[in-house]
Amino acid sequence: MAAYIIRRVIAAIVLLLVVSAVTFAIFFLVPRLAGQTTTQLATQYVGKDANPASIAAVKKNLGFDLPLYDQYWHFIKGIVVGADYKFGPDAAKCHVPCFGYSFKSHVEVWPNLKSRIPVTLSLAVGAAVLWVLSGVAVGVVSALRRGSVFDRLSMGTALAGVSLPIFFTGQLALALFDFQWGVWNVHYVPLTQDPAQWAWNLILPWVSLAFLYSALYARLTRAGMLETMNEDYIRTARAKGLPERTVVVKHGLRSALTPIVTIFGMDFGLLIGGALLTEQVFSLQGIGNYAVGAVTDNDLPKILGVTMVAAFFIVVCNLLVDVVYAFLDPRVRYS
Repeated sequence: MAAYIIRRVIAAIVLLLVVSAVTFAIFFLVPRLAGQTTTQLATQYVGKDANPASIAAVKKNLGFDLPLYDQYWHFIKGIVVGADYKFGPDAAKCHVPCFGYSFKSHVEVWPNLKSRIPVTLSLAVGAAVLWVLSGVAVGVVSALRRGSVFDRLSMGTALAGVSLPIFFTGQLALALFDFQWGVWNVHYVPLTQDPAQWAWNLILPWVSLAFLYSALYARLTRAGMLETMNEDYIRTARAKGLPERTVVVKHGLRSALTPIVTIFGMDFGLLIGGALLTEQVFSLQGIGNYAVGAVTDNDLPKILGVTMVAAFFIVVCNLLVDVVYAFLDPRVRYS
């Protein structure tokens, strides 16, 4: 198992390098192929009073005058060991992991990202707990009571949940529970400051986000359980006289959870990388909100930083999924 994990970690590192190279090329190579010069790129970050001297200074300070492979090497090196930047007469140290300084505000990218990670992580973890518990539970009951009123009602609700986007359900929840009835006032309070207030203020975002995902998980769980419960080994387990609860949970649900774990790893990693729409709807200052501002400002270091952080969480979550597989399905081998 140790060798398997080491191979997966190495593959994850290689994948992160590929993601960084592709992202870097999109923002620095593709514009050059389209005809944009380094002078035109530097002009965007000079300000209103652009002159040849200030543009040349920006090109030098931001490294635009270097070959692309040198710029990429400095970017990767900064993530590992940090980097030094110079803005006019002032020099600044970019600490590890260094994603660079904002082209617009000259503020280090990583501290801003780090301060927003708890917000996005709080949103993702709370919503994930809700959608996994509710989605799997509803899916199992619907499969065991196939064709019943509960099955039809829950699957109809699931279809509505998959169809309704978060910017609709989120705005509707805000309009009713916050603006009209005043039950919830959504704003982020750090968990370490007040755990009860932290959870209370995030209930609306959690439920709105979980409603979308739990609907999908309920349908997947139901389909998996219907297929699994008709297998020969389920009939054998019942013939041995095992309790129905043991047959359903230990034998049926365990096998049906394999595709659920796969999609959960992707969904959870993407959410930690930035629940963009949810954070925008509820005005939460997380990574997704930061990404929107970075794209609006055309601030390349911020965009690169968000992309690398999001890729890191997605790769880590998928690595954990690969390890969990072996505990859920004995047929999985470390190969």
